[in-house]
Amino acid sequence: MTRKINLPPKKERHLLFGSVEPGVKLKPTEKDQMPDLQNSKKDFLFTIDSVGISNVKHPIIIESDLNPKQQTTIATFKMTSKISHDSKGTNMSRFTEQLEQYRQNGGFVLSIKNLYDFTKELAERLKQKDASIEVTFPWFYERKGPSSELVGLNHAEATIAVTYDETVGYTTTASLTCAVTTLCPCSKEISEYSAHNQRGYITMDVEFTEDYHEELDWKAALLEAAETNASAMIHPVLKRPDEKMVTETAYENPRFVEDMVRLVAADLYELPFIQAFTVNCRNEESIHLHDAIASLSYRK
Repeated sequence: MTRKINLPPKKERHLLFGSVEPGVKLKPTEKDQMPDLQNSKKDFLFTIDSVGISNVKHPIIIESDLNPKQQTTIATFKMTSKISHDSKGTNMSRFTEQLEQYRQNGGFVLSIKNLYDFTKELAERLKQKDASIEVTFPWFYERKGPSSELVGLNHAEATIAVTYDETVGYTTTASLTCAVTTLCPCSKEISEYSAHNQRGYITMDVEFTEDYHEELDWKAALLEAAETNASAMIHPVLKRPDEKMVTETAYENPRFVEDMVRLVAADLYELPFIQAFTVNCRNEESIHLHDAIASLSYRK
């Protein structure tokens, strides 16, 4: 039989579980009367290279050269600034205040121009000479089956970062990781028939030239560099005629991880708005438990 419970009032329940009555409050409640420890000025020994907040989830609006041309998604933000040896700390609330200001003014539209404005304004808000922002987000793009032309959405993981420095100006870097199909050249060479293939992940970390202002969508350009050099592209929707074309295309274009990083690097080398890059390829081997990896870096 269920025991009947005589519930005391909610306040008494809180007291039962450890709450206490508020004590006498003697410290000021007005902001201008409160001590500001973070703005203390002394010799605190070391300059801090980077201080701020990370893992901030926030909605953004993305413009894309590929369909869908405009999309909304959730990004992860990291925002930081340097502080000199004579400053105790930074005002953490100012980072999120800056982000909220952009949200209220029509939403955070992710563009290099907006990131330039954001970092400069953030440095001024923090009363510092520099500020950095890094935004990581899923980017979606349409992909058609090669025969049926049935459309589905693929996605890649993108990151863009901007640093503003009062003395040197802006530095802009970006990264894109996308999936491709790779077919093993060695397996094709030694086997009587067939060859093993795997899903490969291409990560391209790039540094933009100072004059790049998104005349070409960097996301689409990096995606093309990875996909057009792979054995085959990844497709969300495949009918049998599509699958035939994809598997035959992979067989006709075998790639080692070494091949992939060199071929992608060649495409990035030809892009005029990129001045330095690193290319990584990681294959999830279908006949091994381990992955195969390769990496190269180049500065023009």
